[in-house]
Amino acid sequence: MTRDEYGAHDEQAHGPSGAADGAERLVGAAADAEDTAVEAALRPKDLAEFIGQPKVREQLDLVLRAARARGGTADHVLLSGAPGLGKTTLSMIIAAEMGAPIRITSGPAIQHAGDLAAILSSLAEGEVLFLDEIHRMSRPAEEMLYMAMEDFRVDVIVGKGPGATAIPLELPPFTLVGATTRAGLLPPPLRDRFGFTAHMEFYEPAELERVIHRSALLLDVEVDAEGAAEIAGRSRGTPRIANRLLRRVRDFAQVKADGVITREIAARALAVYEVDGRGLDRLDRAVLDALLRLFGGGPVGLSTLAVAVGEERETVEEVAEPFLVREGLLARTPRGRVATPAAWAHMGLTPPQQSPPPAPGGPGQRGLFGG
Repeated sequence: MTRDEYGAHDEQAHGPSGAADGAERLVGAAADAEDTAVEAALRPKDLAEFIGQPKVREQLDLVLRAARARGGTADHVLLSGAPGLGKTTLSMIIAAEMGAPIRITSGPAIQHAGDLAAILSSLAEGEVLFLDEIHRMSRPAEEMLYMAMEDFRVDVIVGKGPGATAIPLELPPFTLVGATTRAGLLPPPLRDRFGFTAHMEFYEPAELERVIHRSALLLDVEVDAEGAAEIAGRSRGTPRIANRLLRRVRDFAQVKADGVITREIAARALAVYEVDGRGLDRLDRAVLDALLRLFGGGPVGLSTLAVAVGEERETVEEVAEPFLVREGLLARTPRGRVATPAAWAHMGLTPPQQSPPPAPGGPGQRGLFGG
């Protein structure tokens, strides 16, 4: 397997819009250096071993089986979904199932059409090209990719000005696997050139328990069923977070206990790391606490809420809010951010009593003409 600019592998140090996420947060979905090293050892090698995403696995299996039966390359594949759900893993499985090498690069690494032309021209027949964060590729490279995907050909421009000449370059058949956290940002001409499109869903707790048991076996960690369930319930539906929490709980169990992860040990460990029963960390609870205690549950503007929390506006909006909204703890409205009844319950607070509206014609009200 060769690598071209592996720096943005699976939405690493920054989220899709550049907000820091992952390296500083135990429950951040972006991969840090430790995650990247450990995930290489934990990744399943084929579709049968891949846990979760049953519809995607079934559909992708049909695509790959048909391609192998034809003796040709698989259709181009687009994988969308939040970070940490297995897009990079599936790209490697596609290459393994097709018996082909894989080349890994990323959209931000391709700033010019020449960068893409250099990569495409060096591909071997049948090779899989994994393009992470494909929606962040430059427009000139994107337009070159249209022809490469459809006709396996690119036009290389030689020279400048009136004397410039386009030299057609034939490419061997290859399979492009694109990954994106924001499928809506892909232009329709690019999206339409993918023969198979799949959206990765968040995992159910039972699926994450299977992920944790498998990872524990590979890491030589002893975890019982209740301990795995405790970690899975705090993993935000994301395998990457589940594996990260497992490693931190393992450390706690080795230092503070006998090395066996039980429900009690997992709960004590994650309390030390400030990850509560629903997977909220310090930042998430700070946002909810300010919204509830300082602003009575809202509505309150995003900038005001960010100042109250002591964070940047982008950090609150792009790092904390998505999970709070998905969990039904916070709502975004035209008037501002509003806490839901579930947020009051989770934080152990009682919502303020709403004053009933004054009766028509009652004290303090005047008629239409001042009567």
